Amino acid sequence: MVSFGQAMADARQPAPDAATYWRRQTDAIADVSGPVATLHLGALRHNALDMAVRAAGVPIRVASKSVRVREAIDATLALPGYAGILAFTLPEALWLAETHDDVVLGYPTVDRAAILALAQSEEACARVTLMVDDLAQLDVVDAVVPPRARPAIRVAIDADASWRAPALGHIGVRRSPVHEPGEVASLARAITRRDGFRLVGLMMYEAQIAGQGDATGTGDGLIRWMQQRSSAELLERREAIVAALRPIAPLEFVNGGGTGSLEFTASDQAVTELTAGSGLFAGHLFDGYRVFAPQPAAAFSLEVVRKPTPDIATVLGGGWIASGPPVASRQPKPVWPQGLRTLSREGAGEVQTPLQGEAARSLNVGDRVWFRHAKSGELAERVERYLLLDDDTVVGEAPTYRGEGKAFL
Repeated sequence: MVSFGQAMADARQPAPDAATYWRRQTDAIADVSGPVATLHLGALRHNALDMAVRAAGVPIRVASKSVRVREAIDATLALPGYAGILAFTLPEALWLAETHDDVVLGYPTVDRAAILALAQSEEACARVTLMVDDLAQLDVVDAVVPPRARPAIRVAIDADASWRAPALGHIGVRRSPVHEPGEVASLARAITRRDGFRLVGLMMYEAQIAGQGDATGTGDGLIRWMQQRSSAELLERREAIVAALRPIAPLEFVNGGGTGSLEFTASDQAVTELTAGSGLFAGHLFDGYRVFAPQPAAAFSLEVVRKPTPDIATVLGGGWIASGPPVASRQPKPVWPQGLRTLSREGAGEVQTPLQGEAARSLNVGDRVWFRHAKSGELAERVERYLLLDDDTVVGEAPTYRGEGKAFL
């Protein structure tokens, strides 16, 4: 069997016609029973190359939480324009650092067992960078292993990239408590005064730009206005933060962005690298953006097990809800046959999902329905493997983290 990377390199770009695309995938898994998750290699390659073009030469660090398939991470990193991993837990970072030499932790950690494992390995300390936004997080590390008993721990500061709008208040996600240049500089000085730590980077994730679609059909004008104002403010503030940090520590990287803001963040002269991952598999939340249109690389298929009425087909399982606010957009989206919808009183259920619509009349027990998950990486927590497709052919399979026996969070 060819490697994942070679298969992706050789894969054909999928046909743009939805009917052809999903019918070929149905044909490819005709002999497979039960829930099936797939990766279309041509779509994955298209998305990876398109993201690199959008980044305009600024290297992209792969967000592992948005993939959770080691072979897909490795294959993406082998492409031009990609370098390094942004992990989401320290145990995951240590695992990935066994084969990768640049793993940044995207979130603070207080996992004492993992901190001990990090501190006991000079190689891991050279390869893994912790994320901090509070001196209390350093206290936890020191309490596990004092500075004199460990190599220096690499750390980066996560500075708040949200917009504090004059009239609207906080716009963005609630992450770091340090927002202003003076606050970030004060934290940086305190870090550099601590034994056993080395400040090497800065991260600022503008979720209100990268993670908010502007072509969803609901409030798009207001969202575009917000993003324009927030972008202007962030360009100025991030430049000031980086300028304040330069005399304090020689930064190896300034990280920003996400799949939804690659063009904007790449234009910021203060940024040295981007982070993205969701755009590779393209969960359906990324359908609502004006500037790019990723192809649906990841999908899953469930089988019809009953027909309670002629216009309702019920599949087994389906309640694979994405994280975030409990709204309809977090449900998996039935995409083939076209015209199916979940019932308002049931939605996508743990054990069954009734789907209604004219298309349901032509579905029989044993037929398949295709879904797309709202987010990209979370689907991997539900299955042990992805089948790798090239048009109507299964060319291999790749284990997810779960398939490798890992459940990091």
